[in-house]
Amino acid sequence: MFHGLSTVTLYAPDLDEAGRWYTEALGVAPYYVTPAYIEFHVGPMKFELGFIKAAYAGSPLAKTPAPVDGSPSGAVANWHVDDVAAERERLIGLGATPHDDVVERGEGAGYVTASVIDPFGNIIGLIHNPHWATIHAGQPS
Repeated sequence: MFHGLSTVTLYAPDLDEAGRWYTEALGVAPYYVTPAYIEFHVGPMKFELGFIKAAYAGSPLAKTPAPVDGSPSGAVANWHVDDVAAERERLIGLGATPHDDVVERGEGAGYVTASVIDPFGNIIGLIHNPHWATIHAGQPS
């Protein structure tokens, strides 16, 4: 039985640089740091966002598939935000590259998505999900 998202793991060639960029993007510092891996707690549920040093891609130590051709890759985890367009622009201002435009989904249902590519080649999905917002209303972020 699935109990919920635990950890999303991506790659970065320079973990120090990824740590700095994501500390600013997420507004929190990594809570776990090693020379080969860093990890952040994100949001009220403290979901884990981890980065493996790209030099370990394909290694049995990585325990996650490596990008094959250098194009943007990784699991697309959609992170709930209050304003998708504003967050997309903020991340672009921090050095992310546009990926998918802002799209309203479900004809007035309130679902909005977009994505950017972080400076390390990973796709960051953004979503405003009314269901998520309802479940987590009033909880600290």
